[in-house]
Amino acid sequence: MTNLTRFHPLGELARSAPFGRLDEWFGNLENLMPANVWDPTPRIRMDLTEEDNAYLLHAEIPGAKKDDIKVQVEGRRVTISAEVKQQTERKEGQRVVHSERYYGRESRTIQLEHDVDEKQASAKYDNGVLALKLPILETSLGAHQLPIQ
Repeated sequence: MTNLTRFHPLGELARSAPFGRLDEWFGNLENLMPANVWDPTPRIRMDLTEEDNAYLLHAEIPGAKKDDIKVQVEGRRVTISAEVKQQTERKEGQRVVHSERYYGRESRTIQLEHDVDEKQASAKYDNGVLALKLPILETSLGAHQLPIQ
């Protein structure tokens, strides 16, 4: 069995001599760096299922608008990219207590087992979830046995 451990680049440095405990001086060091340095989890999360003649892909893309999402299909390769803009703000009366912003480009590419029929593929985006139906190209379904007459 394999154990996975999350990597913290400054974790050991912050706890070792001669620096003592840097986190006592600066608070939680993980809060000083962008989230994607500490969390390798992709922002576009996907579920992929295969039916008899099509792939069904559901991708969560929170914070993206439909017009900011691009889907590119090339043979067996499917790439989803999106411009993501998120902003949260918490106020107490007229005073802003907490504000966070995230702007960036996210993308995921997957390689499927079979080629996709690009002309028959369809996409729908609703409530932060992109649903793709990617029909398998007939010529890539594998060997086809010809009837002998």
